[in-house]
Amino acid sequence: MSKPPLSARLMVWTLVSLLAAPIVITLIYSLAESWGAQILPQGFSAEWYARLWSDSRFLAAFGRSLLVCLAALVLSLVLILPVLFVVFYYFPRLKGLMNLLVLLPFAVPPVVSSVGLLQLYAGGPLPLVGTPWILVLCYFTLSLPFMYRALANNLEAVNLPDLMDAAHLLGAGTTRAFLQVVLPNLRNGLLSALFLAFSFLFGEFVFANLLVGTRFETLQVYLYSQRTTSGHFTSAMVMSYFLFIGLATWVALRLQSRST
Repeated sequence: MSKPPLSARLMVWTLVSLLAAPIVITLIYSLAESWGAQILPQGFSAEWYARLWSDSRFLAAFGRSLLVCLAALVLSLVLILPVLFVVFYYFPRLKGLMNLLVLLPFAVPPVVSSVGLLQLYAGGPLPLVGTPWILVLCYFTLSLPFMYRALANNLEAVNLPDLMDAAHLLGAGTTRAFLQVVLPNLRNGLLSALFLAFSFLFGEFVFANLLVGTRFETLQVYLYSQRTTSGHFTSAMVMSYFLFIGLATWVALRLQSRST
């Protein structure tokens, strides 16, 4: 392989620098003891991180966000995997309709959807507003486009009809073939779908703030409530969130590399 020209390397490093600069500056600010009008901060300290991770309210909000996201993802998997299999194997003509339907959650702005949900579930037989259940159901609908698109691309690549025909010839029933033959071939798409959906849901704010607020305080609602506190403290929160997502990305990539 020939060595890339200097112009190509400069383009790559310029892009990397532009993307990394806000993260690096936020990290420095979160570690600075004070940083006023000077070019450089006056000393470094992990005080803001220690204060953040010793805050029981932050830890509770972090746990709630994690719990709601995982519950929504499990619900999405349980529902979307059988539907995908049925559509791709039995009704391939419905693929276009499904591609349209899964985009509907993004067709309506979150603020408008929240107002409608508040009207429906603030009272009556299902008073879900202010509970984690309404958040799980909302996150379920938001995760559908990510889950469906990633898994649909994977199903297109594995040639589902041929896999099922081969499994049937070997004596496997449809359910067994799906569980033991099709699912292992969807591992990469499944990991991609889970990571994309989790990254999006973990940072969701509008539904969490309007539908549950401080009654079931999630991480983003907590971050919003702390916006008037020290900038060093909020920077430590942002960096903790970024590092957690980065760790989740690394784990997903490692799992994906082992499955190939």
